[in-house]
Amino acid sequence: MRGGVIALGIVLMLGIVLMLAACGEAPKKVEAPPPDPTLEASYGQAVAEFAAAAREAKVLRAAGKNDAAAAVITKAQPQIAAVLAAPHPTLAAMEAASDLDELYGQMLLANKNYGWARMLFQKNRSRWMHWSPQTGDTARRLKQANEAIAECDRAIAK
Repeated sequence: MRGGVIALGIVLMLGIVLMLAACGEAPKKVEAPPPDPTLEASYGQAVAEFAAAAREAKVLRAAGKNDAAAAVITKAQPQIAAVLAAPHPTLAAMEAASDLDELYGQMLLANKNYGWARMLFQKNRSRWMHWSPQTGDTARRLKQANEAIAECDRAIAK
């Protein structure tokens, strides 16, 4: 009789363990990754538009129309922010944003707004320091940003 009580106790314990094991969380569903916005046609179009804005602003600045160039750059800012919000922006998007920041930084530097200019040049340095894969052009852009930062530092030190 005693052996039957022990066997019954073992069966009950196994039943409790199995019931507790069945009370665990359900397996989590694997979610599909979000779509890559850089593959959408609207992304390429937006990059092309603000790359054109960068070229236009450069022409306006060369013609001495700094206010008009600044207006073009300011108008492009929301579009740039949206395009760069992609998890992995394209090289073309980074180049166009960098061109606008470089141009605006040079305009600020010419107006003796050294701190603001330095901030824009630092954005470019950060962009190109962390870009992968490094190319001759990205290395040139990084060097250009470092030189512009040094120029700001010299002006601030005066």
